[in-house]
Amino acid sequence: MSVKWVEVGSLDDIPIRGARCVNTHAGRLAVFRTAGEQVFAIEDHCPHKGGPLSQGIVHDTSVTCPLHNWVISLETGRAQGADEGAVRTVPVRVEAGRLFIALGGVVVEAA
Repeated sequence: MSVKWVEVGSLDDIPIRGARCVNTHAGRLAVFRTAGEQVFAIEDHCPHKGGPLSQGIVHDTSVTCPLHNWVISLETGRAQGADEGAVRTVPVRVEAGRLFIALGGVVVEAA
């Protein structure tokens, strides 16, 4: 299956240090924007107890889960510190202010 870049909105849709959710057939993704204007996409559930990472606090290139304070790397999807677990990361790119995520032929809709 080939990778398909799918437009999911505008960079301006995501506040700095915030997130926007995208529903896919493979699950719900959170697209994050850091204070340094980097953009990342990961699964929107903490590997600990499934907390909504999109509602967490974004700092540097990490997000802290709002339920139990697990810190997840937006770059790798791995839990940091002594915690173990990971979420799937999805390639994301910005072109002329528009956001695209790479999915293997999966149709998406904005949440």
